[in-house]
Amino acid sequence: MKRTFVMTGFLLFFLTVFYTTTVLPQIKIGYVDKDVVIKQLPDYKKVEETYQGIAKLYSDTLQSKESELKTKAETFKKRYEEAQKMVETGQIKSEAEIKKLSDEIADLQKELQGLDEGYTLYKQKAQSELMAKQSELLKPLVEKMVKSIEAIAKELKINLVLNKSDDVVIYGDKDLDITFKVLDKLK
Repeated sequence: MKRTFVMTGFLLFFLTVFYTTTVLPQIKIGYVDKDVVIKQLPDYKKVEETYQGIAKLYSDTLQSKESELKTKAETFKKRYEEAQKMVETGQIKSEAEIKKLSDEIADLQKELQGLDEGYTLYKQKAQSELMAKQSELLKPLVEKMVKSIEAIAKELKINLVLNKSDDVVIYGDKDLDITFKVLDKLK
């Protein structure tokens, strides 16, 4: 009985080893640092300059809107303090004058809130449009890089290529890094 159990265990072990080494295909994995490759491409500098130009336009507009918002906030604060002083010192006594002053302060506050909302919406829109523009500008470079990666992967019989710059690779044998082969292929 003991002998049968040992023979069965040995047979299972042998079949498992045989099956995994001969029947299952061996997977070869490589990795590439996408950011390094993209930034080394000759067209990247032009893409970056275009992107920075667009970003500067948004930045300048945001600074202008922020400056306008700060100016309005200072005006509101000053006018509010003046109104408060006028009421406290008795310079304004009638209900009509107090109502007029209160309406003026309320209008300034609404205008300030509108400017703040406009600034916030523009900032969100600018961030979204900049991300979209960056993707659009980089798309041809990424497509070119992917074609090179595919060609190298086929040449080296690599089944799977991971992107190192997305922190997908926790460990990778240096021999599997094809970043510089991709760069060479693109030059």
